[in-house]
Amino acid sequence: MRQDYAFSERRACGLMTMAVSSYRCETKRTDEPLRTRLVELAREKPRFGYRRLHVLLGRSGEHVNHKRVHRVYREAGLMIRRKKRKHCVRVGQPLRAWTAANQEWALDFLHDAVECGRAIRVLSVVDAYTRECLALEVDTSFASRRVTRVLDAIVAERGQPQTIRCDNGPELTSRHFLAWCVERQIELVHIQPGKPTQNAHVESFHGRLREECLAVSWFQNLFDARRKIAAWRIEYNEERPHSSLGYRTPNEFAAAQAASFCRAKREARDSNAVPCPSRSPIPAHTGEGVTETCRILT
Repeated sequence: MRQDYAFSERRACGLMTMAVSSYRCETKRTDEPLRTRLVELAREKPRFGYRRLHVLLGRSGEHVNHKRVHRVYREAGLMIRRKKRKHCVRVGQPLRAWTAANQEWALDFLHDAVECGRAIRVLSVVDAYTRECLALEVDTSFASRRVTRVLDAIVAERGQPQTIRCDNGPELTSRHFLAWCVERQIELVHIQPGKPTQNAHVESFHGRLREECLAVSWFQNLFDARRKIAAWRIEYNEERPHSSLGYRTPNEFAAAQAASFCRAKREARDSNAVPCPSRSPIPAHTGEGVTETCRILT
């Protein structure tokens, strides 16, 4: 009865209007010294975020929890506005059905490492129609001028393409590379970022290169990598049957297509040929008018 009376009394006084789980102790700790110290450090290092400022506090002997530093940092309005990086807007273009060689070349890079752990890059150039590997250049890094030198060597051997499809790497979006394509009137197709399937021909080629060469080879150095990868390129073009080409090698398929193209061109030229009309006989010298006619004809 006494407990019921106490409960009814507290309820009457309005003390039970708040749940017990909501009671909190008021903190007597102040963040003003930490706020002042953060403002001083932020003025000295205006481009430092709260994590670096937390490290500076620790170096000066002030060991504060990083969550508290972040809360006070935000309350003090010290957040740094990060500039959003601007990207070129790329519109996806589906793969086209090509009918001849040199209509589209696909470019991309592949990464690997040598025995000492040094990273290497492989520049791949593939013809989208004949599936020929036109170049496999191996080096530790590639600048845009190095890429254009490789392409110039291919162009000197087999002519220039109509289109080049590649990703948005810095080597393939530089002013030098763009000017090189404009100068030679080559259409440049950049795929959308994060969508490698839009350059599926070279991605499929990289899968074969990774499985059949890079994953089963041990490169002692850069020169050993160049030698082994160049040997695999010859095997790929001349010996390896390609399923999408009717299990012919890329070189066999390219030769057959070139022969059929020449044959079709020759047949078209022969069908459009017109027999040369025979000259009309020149009349005999029977008069002045006839003589003038003969002089004009001759």
